[in-house]
Amino acid sequence: MDFEKELQVTTTNIPGLIVFDLPVHGDNRGWFKENWQRQKMMQLGLPDFGPVQNNISFNAKRGVTRGIHAEPWDKYISIATGEIFGAWVDLRPGETFGEVFTTRLDPSKAIYVPRGVGNSFQALEDGTAYTYLVNAHWSLEQKKTYTFVNLADPDLHIEWPISLDEAELSDADLHHPMLKDAKPMAPRRTLVTGAKGQLGNAIQDYVAKHQLQGFEFTDIDTFDFSNPEEYSKFDWSLYGTIINAGAFTAVDKAETEEGRPIAWKANAQGPALLAKVATEHNITLIHVSSDYVFDGRNEEHTETEAYAPLGVYGQTKAAGDIAVSNTPRHYIMRSSWIIGQGHNFVKTMMALSKKVADPNEALQEITVVNDQLGRLTFTKDMVEAIFHLIDTHAPYGVYNLTGSGAIKSWADIATAVFEQTSGNGDKVKPISTAQYFANATDPISPRPVHSALNLSKIQSTGFVVPDWEQAMSDYIASELQ
Repeated sequence: MDFEKELQVTTTNIPGLIVFDLPVHGDNRGWFKENWQRQKMMQLGLPDFGPVQNNISFNAKRGVTRGIHAEPWDKYISIATGEIFGAWVDLRPGETFGEVFTTRLDPSKAIYVPRGVGNSFQALEDGTAYTYLVNAHWSLEQKKTYTFVNLADPDLHIEWPISLDEAELSDADLHHPMLKDAKPMAPRRTLVTGAKGQLGNAIQDYVAKHQLQGFEFTDIDTFDFSNPEEYSKFDWSLYGTIINAGAFTAVDKAETEEGRPIAWKANAQGPALLAKVATEHNITLIHVSSDYVFDGRNEEHTETEAYAPLGVYGQTKAAGDIAVSNTPRHYIMRSSWIIGQGHNFVKTMMALSKKVADPNEALQEITVVNDQLGRLTFTKDMVEAIFHLIDTHAPYGVYNLTGSGAIKSWADIATAVFEQTSGNGDKVKPISTAQYFANATDPISPRPVHSALNLSKIQSTGFVVPDWEQAMSDYIASELQ
């Protein structure tokens, strides 16, 4: 065992599997080491994996051999006394499935094993004590996700120092499947809230189209994420991602005595509870935000602009953003003027265009505000962007996402919809927001004048943002078929 070496890390051929050389300080009395030091090791590449349990495997005799087991948690392995020969096999689905790494560990070395990498070891000395930190508690549901491969599989080419014929193995380990028959470790589950809304429906379409596994779709009737008591329904250690597509979006109703508490509960308290559980269980949280968190004075908003909401809806969304930003693994997807399945502005304008064009209808023209400026966001594009950030492991943080292209007013958009639907764009008459709501009797939420969002940050990740006008033309064409 080496004494007085510096803490350092070595990567391996298995992604995420990293070996640590540990400083060990010794003299005639024995030795001392910092076995796990979060801050120093994170600086060298150890994920902040949040261990919740410490286990010790004591191996009485030289030759005890265990594995190969892949469990649904990350683990940090070190040796208290003795020495092992370790073999690790990537059992996660993907290009590196079946990759093998071997090394010896004594008290001066440690290894971080990511979820889904099969773990095995052989004790090389009597009385070897093997200790490991894990970031999930054992449960029956967890056990159902274990996967295994046989220690003796010749395709793994593991050169065990002590022949397996002479080693001490359990009957279960002797009968694990060969690699060709091994079941890949399923990914951690993804929970989607607000699954019945426009964005939730688009996520379901994407998941079905790409045949993604492990997704669970909820809405307020099955999981009210703003209610703390509902969280006990889930074993959160089984989840790796939450996509929060749920929100209270009735901006004018949020200004009413009835709607105000509902908006705060759904848009602020709910995201705060999701952020809490995401932090406790190392879950990635994707949360959808809004241009209403700004006052609309800037012609185009960046991700770093200070919050300055004008109304209750914007205030609740800003509060939700702040809560989510405090969980380490988060993506806040800020958007505006969302168009998806169900009731939306484009579909409404199409219906009105047809009505105006019908000689049997009394409606001759419509008025639409021309002093609110922005770009449309189609839910299909938003979903593509969300999965792009997840799949490319983009840096966590806030990202703007709308369609790209020209900044237009609602009246401009309505005119284009009318023209493409019935050729009657001249029937859209511009009006100011103040004029439009002049006779309103119910509370009206203030609207930002400028809703356009700067897209350079998400474009820098390699995501190509579709032009909203082309997306709208395609949408109208599909609706007219």
